[in-house]
Amino acid sequence: MKIAVAGFQHETNTFAPAKADFDAFASGGAWPPLSRGQAMLQALSGINLPAAGAIEEARSLGHQVEPLSWAAATPSDRVTRDAYERIVGQIFEDLEAQRGLDGIYLDLHGAMVTEGHQDGEGELLRRLRDRVGADLPIVVSLDLHANVTPEMVDLADGLVIYRTYPHVDMAETGARALRLLHRLMDAGPGRGPRYKAYRQLPFLIPLTSGCTLIEPAESLYAEIPDLEGGGVATLSFACGFSPADIHHAGPSVMAYGESEEAARQAADALYESVAAQEAAFAGRILPADRAVTYAVERSAKGDGPVVMADTQDNPGAGGNGDTVGLLAELVRQRAPEAVVGVLFDPVNAKRAAEAGEGARLELELGAHSGLPGHAPLRGDYRVKRVGDGVFTCSGPFYRGARMRIGPMALLEIGGVEVVVGSKKAQAADRDMFRHVGVEPESKRILALKSSVHFRADFQPIASEVIVAAAPGPNPVDHLALSYGNLRSDIRLMPMGPTQAAHRG
Repeated sequence: MKIAVAGFQHETNTFAPAKADFDAFASGGAWPPLSRGQAMLQALSGINLPAAGAIEEARSLGHQVEPLSWAAATPSDRVTRDAYERIVGQIFEDLEAQRGLDGIYLDLHGAMVTEGHQDGEGELLRRLRDRVGADLPIVVSLDLHANVTPEMVDLADGLVIYRTYPHVDMAETGARALRLLHRLMDAGPGRGPRYKAYRQLPFLIPLTSGCTLIEPAESLYAEIPDLEGGGVATLSFACGFSPADIHHAGPSVMAYGESEEAARQAADALYESVAAQEAAFAGRILPADRAVTYAVERSAKGDGPVVMADTQDNPGAGGNGDTVGLLAELVRQRAPEAVVGVLFDPVNAKRAAEAGEGARLELELGAHSGLPGHAPLRGDYRVKRVGDGVFTCSGPFYRGARMRIGPMALLEIGGVEVVVGSKKAQAADRDMFRHVGVEPESKRILALKSSVHFRADFQPIASEVIVAAAPGPNPVDHLALSYGNLRSDIRLMPMGPTQAAHRG
């Protein structure tokens, strides 16, 4: 059968300092740049991305793949109206050139907010249905952090969500979504696993608490396959993306089955399991000063680096990757054999690259996004290594990704090293450090601009992983966020006050 494939991914933190314009999608960075047609197949090949997995699965099932357009940008504030309309218009322009389609697969995130729409994916699906009608099967893969809306559920024939965080199963999820699409196409209009059940949880989940390498998420996601089978085609749990000020932000479960009863029972069972673990989702966070003190003491045992997550400035959650609060604290406490990365500062990365290895520079590093109360770290820096930012990642999360993050430099101040880059990129792969001569295994402390994805490649070498709360636009405590659109009855933190109660 003939399947159209397209992708448009963005995770929107509406409290972040910068928006995603068209160039953010066109230029790429950690993920491939915007691509169309046959060029899209080449751009995605061999990378751990949902569309890549879906394309491979479609071919293995003997289907004909018609590539439309694919685009992704680093998480940030809203997608600009111009970028959204141009990319959606491009997808539909490519779609209109197709004839005789049997199904459509979409690689979306599920937490896109635009300047004009709270629910970017729901709006895309609405426009798509207007063009192709109600009968053509549409299946969508979504990120584990999707804020799934009723509109998404209503307009798609299937929503299939990642089951790992770090997201090492992105390509696998695309393949699962394609298999569901195959079943729907094979069954024909009105038949197959078309019955849906959707439930929203009544509390927000902090990003760091949804990691599937730790409890309670580890056991909850392990339970999902046991609830599938029989009349249940697929079952999903989305943790939601809390720093999105939209009405439907938050976790949810959804099931698709051969009967209404099968879908309902599976969704209810998973909902009850998640709800029962609400208190366990609270997590443990250390303020920056205590986190550094603990890391220095713990790393002295010499059994591997202590890995610190600088979660509140995570570029993977809308942070700009430019805050220096944790770096400053490491310098203040004279932390031995510590390295921070990847700090986003294109101006100083270029200066260091031009000055060359061994140069000493007076710099005002970081803090260029204008976060209130946060200033650059001024001082005398030594340039230890430089790189062009072009390399291929080998870790489980970014596997196969061909990085293009511009001039990079390894700087040192007060005995602490910092990896500086020219494009925002979450520190989730050891090759980001090796590119500028740092072997992460040899360090005592690794401070990473990431919340959870780093665990896929760094946890195996860590003596311990801790989460630090340094300045940044992605607060772990949702009570620090000024929501205006969130529904009033949802609890802002596990076992915490509702939005209505918090606002008084």
